[in-house]
Amino acid sequence: MRKYWDNPGKAAGEGARATPGGSAVPARVRIGGVEIAPATVLAPMAGVTDTVFRRFIRNLGGCGLIMTEFTSADGVLRAKDKKAQRYLHFYEDEHPISAQLFGSDPQVMAEASRMVEGLGFDLVDLNLGCPAKKVVKCNGGSGLLRDLPAIRRIFEAVRAAVKIPFTVKFRAGWDEHEIVGVELAKMAEDCGLCAVALHARTREQGYSGQARWDWIASVKQAVKIPVIGNGDIRSPEDACAMVSQTGCDAVMIGRTAPSNPWIFRQIAEYAATGNYEEPAEDDRYQMIRTYFQMLIEEEMLGAEGKMKQFASWFTHGVPGGAGLRKAIYESKSAPEILSRVEEFFEARLSVARDLELQADGVIPVA
Repeated sequence: MRKYWDNPGKAAGEGARATPGGSAVPARVRIGGVEIAPATVLAPMAGVTDTVFRRFIRNLGGCGLIMTEFTSADGVLRAKDKKAQRYLHFYEDEHPISAQLFGSDPQVMAEASRMVEGLGFDLVDLNLGCPAKKVVKCNGGSGLLRDLPAIRRIFEAVRAAVKIPFTVKFRAGWDEHEIVGVELAKMAEDCGLCAVALHARTREQGYSGQARWDWIASVKQAVKIPVIGNGDIRSPEDACAMVSQTGCDAVMIGRTAPSNPWIFRQIAEYAATGNYEEPAEDDRYQMIRTYFQMLIEEEMLGAEGKMKQFASWFTHGVPGGAGLRKAIYESKSAPEILSRVEEFFEARLSVARDLELQADGVIPVA
């Protein structure tokens, strides 16, 4: 299946009002008793989807469901595991929100899911997609894809433990010779799960190569519960193309979100009008400043490192961005990083305003 960005003759935001293939991303999807509107999901990403980034995305608009970073079920049950506690911290304005857990012990997963339900999460999700070696070697994440009976035991234990919707995010298989997506999705439906999300790559692929959207289509044809498609959505056109080509009920976006936090709002605009706005430089400035200020106000552990991490995403494509990134990387504190951002953009915007005034004849050309 061809992604929209496979066609070099088409640029994002360009073209007719009709969405590619004629299918818009659905306005809503119901997962168990929870309505997700619009039918767009922020994928769980380690080191990215903490409470600050989730609220940041929520405030920009257009995202129907947000998810935590994937969290160890064992860690949830260890009272002294501060990392797990931090991962599961959220605010009221984040609803609806899903907690994603990983682990291989059915009873540990069940008990951790009970705790998640008690914390007030709207959904709980099982991670069967993480390809990281340290997770896989513990039989977690995509490591379980080679043991479907073990997955069934986890499905049954968690489903019996909680009343909130239970979902699973998985990869298509260990490698292209062991594709289990359809079988796994049918098993999830049989065990009472409320939805499945497929990242249409194998564990062996990691994040390389192209996602196989035809695998999503096969899963959609095999089950009646909602199917969420994930993989290679880089623009609103891609999101619509995935829906058109696979029939999926919702789309999940991961790595595009940090580089283009407006993607969810753009998808909603595109579904409604056939067009969407690209952010201006001032929009990007306000976005970066807002996120960095949120990190500082949250007093988040490692805020300085997080700001440096996101700088490469947020300043991608900004003229002179390399100089700004250098200034950020050399900064010694979070407030200093914010000051460097403000200095950079205020200088650029000041020049732009002067040029505009000169063009309008308000101030003389030097």
